[in-house]
Amino acid sequence: MQKVDILAIGVHPDDVELSCSGTLLRHLKMGKTVGLLDLTRGELGTRGNADIRDREAAEAARLMGAAFRINLGMPDGFITYSEENILKIVQVIRQCQPDIVLTNALSDRHPDHGKSAILTADACFYAGLVKITTTDEAGKTQDRWRPGAVYHYIQDRNLRPDFVVDISPYIEEKIALVRTFRSQFNLPDNPEEYREELSTPISGQDFINYLYAKARAYGRDAGFEYAEAFNVTRTLGVLNLFDLS
Repeated sequence: MQKVDILAIGVHPDDVELSCSGTLLRHLKMGKTVGLLDLTRGELGTRGNADIRDREAAEAARLMGAAFRINLGMPDGFITYSEENILKIVQVIRQCQPDIVLTNALSDRHPDHGKSAILTADACFYAGLVKITTTDEAGKTQDRWRPGAVYHYIQDRNLRPDFVVDISPYIEEKIALVRTFRSQFNLPDNPEEYREELSTPISGQDFINYLYAKARAYGRDAGFEYAEAFNVTRTLGVLNLFDLS
């Protein structure tokens, strides 16, 4: 792991791609660095399996240009708010020292999303406490580090956003990253092993169409063609009114 500007965290391996990959692509093109952290392997997903999703996640990270992608192997569907899990996330935060963390929606259809939102946001706070001691893989004591901001990307439920990010130039790249998780979709060019999989709420072409429509809807009020939406739990500060769209 290396220091990155943004750490994007998802409880499932495709959460980041579905919800904030356009934002990450935009910042990568600005010269920022991005790391990815998955909490589970998504092993409870109806389609595919954990090994397949590991391969898909690695390919998506490569295509995106992420500096790294790590999976903490917490149990899908049964992640718990515990000292052990908080410290696992704290270790990653202290190792890569992100300035910004993007993480799961505060509330959503899937129970794991809201659980992860609290778990990861609290880990960002605890990572800055000097009396919490963690070590890296070499056994060296890590320096404390607290990200400057934590933003929660909006996922399945269309929550009212606190701000949106223009992803208009990157919408096709975002969809390509989503499609990297081939096991989750009924794509015409899918390998034979995926073609008989059960249908899910996201497996059809209608869901891909929905991703376009959702990004259009979130961009509309801000004057963007496509946007991704985020929530915050603290008041945002503005340094320059002319930077607001």
